[in-house]
Amino acid sequence: MPVTIQRLGHLGDGIAEGPVYATRVLPGEVIEGDIDGGRIARPKIVTPSEDRVSASCGHYKSCGGCALQHASDQFVAEWKTDVVRQALAAQGIEAPIRKVITSPPRSRRRATFSGRRLKSGPIVGFHAPGSSSLTAVPGCHLVAPSLISGLPACAALVSILGSRKGELKFQVTGSDSGLDVDVSGGRTLTPKDWEPLAKLAGQHGLARLSVEGEIVVEHQAPTIVFDGITVAPPPGAFLQATDAGETALRDAVSEAVLGSARVVDLFAGCGTFALPMSRNAEVHGVEGVATLTLAMDNAWRKAVGLKKLTTEVRDLYRRPLLPDEIERFDAVVIDPPRAGAEAQTRSIANAKPAKIAFVSCNPTTFARDVKILIEAGYNLDWIDVIDQFRWATHVEVVSQFSF
Repeated sequence: MPVTIQRLGHLGDGIAEGPVYATRVLPGEVIEGDIDGGRIARPKIVTPSEDRVSASCGHYKSCGGCALQHASDQFVAEWKTDVVRQALAAQGIEAPIRKVITSPPRSRRRATFSGRRLKSGPIVGFHAPGSSSLTAVPGCHLVAPSLISGLPACAALVSILGSRKGELKFQVTGSDSGLDVDVSGGRTLTPKDWEPLAKLAGQHGLARLSVEGEIVVEHQAPTIVFDGITVAPPPGAFLQATDAGETALRDAVSEAVLGSARVVDLFAGCGTFALPMSRNAEVHGVEGVATLTLAMDNAWRKAVGLKKLTTEVRDLYRRPLLPDEIERFDAVVIDPPRAGAEAQTRSIANAKPAKIAFVSCNPTTFARDVKILIEAGYNLDWIDVIDQFRWATHVEVVSQFSF
């Protein structure tokens, strides 16, 4: 029985009347297939949408790394904009969206691959759609070529650290000095492992190899440049997924706090925003992970032409900055994890700094926190939608608030 897809859910699944769910379909498409538990697992497209395109990557059918490669770029941009708009509308807020900035293909500089030992040998890649099985992705159109070049090293690591029952995770980051690979999920290392692992890293030209965040060998400190300022992040450090996305976020944040003499950067990481901002303002970076604040401080000390930058290690979920601590700043930059920062946002609202740059990777928690600021008298001036995770359902925003 044919069904017509009415809309996409926030995870990218098509939804027909019933509801009936199907993956990798588009609104307006007529599809057929066996319905099991309200889902069509393998939909046949009877009437395709005008927004349907041929997937550019040969791995798309068997790989679950991308969810929307069958849709035109314009459709994806409009859909992600609507996701943000609907999240804010649910809180009674109109979304003044200025633009959408999408990162180009093959630009992901940070990705997490999975690896497992099979009878046929090691396999490294991404999970198949809705499955625990892995798909090798040597021709991936999502990640940067430098990351693809590291897959043989990951496969070799599976042979040393992997098991038939377990699964390894490889956080691979492209840096200016080579690949930074952090392995997790494997067996406990023994003293006998260090020499072969160090040898493997050298053979594959890795800048650094770490296991569960512990450095095994570092041939050259991996470095990232934030707007001309060189930073050496610790193993497994959070970084923006693409250089283009980082630039878009940084430019918008700089615009939002322009003219501020004193800025506090909350959830500052290793200085993505704090370091460039310190060219024009005194900055206080607050982050819960000590190794990240240390990397930020070291980078500031080695750079020239920057104003004062101080750092503070603080769990902002357990101990949000209080209003009297925020009042000495002219502007606040905040970039919380997906859970948002409800308590910290309330404290900001009570302190009433003149300007706020709010970055978020979750439209739902963003909308919740935005409502707090608006109810406190803030104006939501603009929002930019940043699509660093091309062809995924993930969406980020950066916004400006003024009081």
